[in-house]
Amino acid sequence: MQIFVARLAGTPVFDPAGDQIGRIRDVVVGLRGSRPPRVHGMVVEVRPRRRVFLPITRVRGIEAGAVIFTGKLNVRRFEQRPLETLVIGEMLDLTVRVDGEPMTVYDVAIAETKPAEWQVTQIAVYRGRRRRDARVAGWDEVSGFDILQENQGAAGLIASFESLRAADLANALHELSGKRREEVARALDDDRLADVLEELPPGDQIGILGALEPERAADVLEEMGPDDAADLLHDLPPEQASALLALMEPEEAAPVRRLLTYPHDTAGGLMTTDPVILPPTSSVAEALAHIRQQELTPAVAAQVFITRPPNETPTGRYLGVSHFQRLLRVPPSTLLGNVIDPSIDPIKPDLPLPDVAAYLAVYNLVAAPVVDEHNRLVGTVTVDDVLDHLLPEDWRERL
Repeated sequence: MQIFVARLAGTPVFDPAGDQIGRIRDVVVGLRGSRPPRVHGMVVEVRPRRRVFLPITRVRGIEAGAVIFTGKLNVRRFEQRPLETLVIGEMLDLTVRVDGEPMTVYDVAIAETKPAEWQVTQIAVYRGRRRRDARVAGWDEVSGFDILQENQGAAGLIASFESLRAADLANALHELSGKRREEVARALDDDRLADVLEELPPGDQIGILGALEPERAADVLEEMGPDDAADLLHDLPPEQASALLALMEPEEAAPVRRLLTYPHDTAGGLMTTDPVILPPTSSVAEALAHIRQQELTPAVAAQVFITRPPNETPTGRYLGVSHFQRLLRVPPSTLLGNVIDPSIDPIKPDLPLPDVAAYLAVYNLVAAPVVDEHNRLVGTVTVDDVLDHLLPEDWRERL
């Protein structure tokens, strides 16, 4: 049986008892010159977002939509050895030669040649940028895997991870070499790259942003949430941050500039400037339609903030908040002015981070309204942003 590796990405892995323990993220092979590479094993992502090594000798079967293994899985973090190569992370998108003609790799096939022994058998390649003349060649027909390439491309790798959530794709990027990470970042769409950057550690964020053309970096910052963009700019040298802000569209840069005026460990430095805001004359039906939007995170969609116009931060006078559970308990025609929770007092932008955390804990909230000295809503602090700042700086690397 022959299996193409790119199609294995994301496949569930089950232990002998039938319990799912993770998903396939890559296949590890050892290049052996002109001889077909031998498969050493698979990289499996287990919770919480830890990558471990599954030896190929433990794989009992690869079936439709499942990989089954025997024995025990070593949960020590996977570390690539010097003579090992990752099929998805490093072999896809390479330029090789087939019959003397340059071709691009978009998949690699492996097969069990002996019991518990797997090898690379064939390489799927195409010519040009639009996958013309796609073909599958035998390993002995292909040359060039041993050559370091400056501009490898990333289309094949991105295709194999297309269905990943932003946090999981960020984890996959973090595990790649710096060169490969930058190649993938350049190939991602602006909005997808923005989502991924929000989930990466600061070091990776700075490296990727610095590898992009300044205009492209500014476009990506515009796609990020203002609070995440402000956090990233805060970590950059002041000259670079100012240059990127100047390249952003004025209406996109304005909320980011406001956030940068607050210390990063206060409510103002933590808050997002685009919660769900409606006037008191809007109906519950309108509010439910707004929080139903797919792009909203659960923390942002959990409540509607009610203000006098204008209803963009900084708003008119802040009136209060209504939680989505309350909205579900009243008729859709009810006006929001009649379902305001009077027990929640807003906080000020200069409130320190520990006090913000205590406020959310005391009132069992997932978000807190932040108002200025004129009682205008300037943003909201969500519990995920508070956790992000309370956890150690390297918490993403630990996971």
